[in-house]
Amino acid sequence: MTGPTDPADHAGPAAHPDPAGPAGRAGPVRVVVADDHEVVRAGFAGLLATQPDFDVVGTAHDGADAIRVCRARRADVVLMDVRMPGVDGIEATARLTADPPHPRVLILTTFDLDEYVYDALAAGASGFLLKDVTAEQLFAAVRVVAAGEALLAPAVTRRLIAEFARLRAARPERDGAAAPLAALTPRETEVLRLLAEGLSNPELAARLHVGEETVKTHVSRLLAKLGLRDRTQAVVMAYETGLVVPGSR
Repeated sequence: MTGPTDPADHAGPAAHPDPAGPAGRAGPVRVVVADDHEVVRAGFAGLLATQPDFDVVGTAHDGADAIRVCRARRADVVLMDVRMPGVDGIEATARLTADPPHPRVLILTTFDLDEYVYDALAAGASGFLLKDVTAEQLFAAVRVVAAGEALLAPAVTRRLIAEFARLRAARPERDGAAAPLAALTPRETEVLRLLAEGLSNPELAARLHVGEETVKTHVSRLLAKLGLRDRTQAVVMAYETGLVVPGSR
């Protein structure tokens, strides 16, 4: 598996571990691999099993099976294919993330189409990675989302931003679209804007001239005020409310 995808291009480390996620769990990361192709499923599972900090606790051949296995095996992270028969990966993601505690979902697909990016994130996925990753990039991606961070492959990030630009151009401005942001302090609003630019916690701390713990506090508070699950949802809201306009940076 080779390709240009780089797990370093993500929305940055999470503030504090999400109580619904696996970040606080001790021991190896419990991983489930869901893909309708047996060879792909076995290949990813075999690769992940070579790492001492991963425990592959199950595999699944479709979305319904993924839901069952993840709940039965208490998975921390699930590698979820998008296109599967019956219940697809996006529907399975939405069902899994509806109620805590739930696994972090890392979407794996050969398709970097806009509709999949937006729908997967809206469904609650923590990451989106193309299947042409190298083994090391795959390992890094699983560790990123297991730690409570968000991850998007560079090509996917570009398409996501382009999709937001298209959606905003196609609809009239709505009064009150940015109303949810009114609860934020000026500093929290600034932090949200920088999150949408893809800055990590160390980068945020350097930009704002504060310590990383202060950054974590700001991020935790803005997520709580906005009722958001994680940093990925924060990035989506920043674009949807117009706080960040694609192409303005």
